[in-house]
Amino acid sequence: MDKKIIISAAAVIILALSGPSPAKGQSPWVSNDTLAHNLVWADRLYRQVEFLSGSMCNGRATGSAGGSEAAFWLIRHFRESGLIGPGTGYARHIYSGDGIVGHNIMGMIPGSRKEPRDSYIIIGAHYDHLGVLDGKVYPGADSNASGTVALITLAEMFSSMKMLGKAYGKTLIFVAFDGQCMNLSGSYSFWRMVENGDLKDPLSGETITKDKISLMVNIDQIGCSLSPLQSGRKDYMIMLGNDSLKEEDRGKITQCNLFYGTDLEISHSYYGSKDFTRIFYTLSDQRVFIENGVPAVLFTSGITMNNNKTYDTADTLDYEVMRRRVILIFHWIEKML
Repeated sequence: MDKKIIISAAAVIILALSGPSPAKGQSPWVSNDTLAHNLVWADRLYRQVEFLSGSMCNGRATGSAGGSEAAFWLIRHFRESGLIGPGTGYARHIYSGDGIVGHNIMGMIPGSRKEPRDSYIIIGAHYDHLGVLDGKVYPGADSNASGTVALITLAEMFSSMKMLGKAYGKTLIFVAFDGQCMNLSGSYSFWRMVENGDLKDPLSGETITKDKISLMVNIDQIGCSLSPLQSGRKDYMIMLGNDSLKEEDRGKITQCNLFYGTDLEISHSYYGSKDFTRIFYTLSDQRVFIENGVPAVLFTSGITMNNNKTYDTADTLDYEVMRRRVILIFHWIEKML
């Protein structure tokens, strides 16, 4: 193949992915991505999932001691990553019915002060699970310790890159939702904060209104390779809601997958079924955002036979594939900023 054609093709990809203008003197595309990638390794992902699905968290039921232990763990990670709490702290009470009180855990990474944009991206994952039922512990390793670990890893990656001088125009809001297993009470409680004007920018103090939220990214069950797509490859990922994005953004996941070498098989449907795609797209915490007209995507590795079982344990996940999924999601979000 002619070298000029190869160079031109590479230039087209770079221009397509470059997105908004970066801070002066900073390339939007070429950066030391190795520094971010070094925060994601399989053994570390395993140890974090193992903790959240272990005896200390005891199934992470909303309102339980194990759920509180998971919440404290999340707060420590948000604080250590330098995230700013929206107000006096990171936790917000939610009421899940029957007198049960849980906590959403939130932290923000402010956008660039030099080129501020009054826009916000919400990145979420629910950390609650079923807890203990009839004396049996439901660990919830894939559902959704995996998504929770992906969430804190992304927070660390973005925070580290910002400290190293990377400028992001939009503010990132990381939310670990509680109450997903109790009628999505955590995400609906978060939306009520938006409706009531209680969600504030951590630096300006201004109210974050619905029209300022440009995107919601939800991560729910991202650790398994047990439900492969039709090809049978284990290194796959499902991304639902791609068609809710602007047309110019719909190809970015594929471009990032090629450029950064994550090389995952990506599907934008739930195993090729229109009906299951429509149903599954609204089963998790992105639902309230969809209902209110906010573009939303769901990243998942699908439902497996381990879901909501006592054997959904840390040793059933594929951490090398999970590592690649987290890296791809990181770069895709970067290009959406």
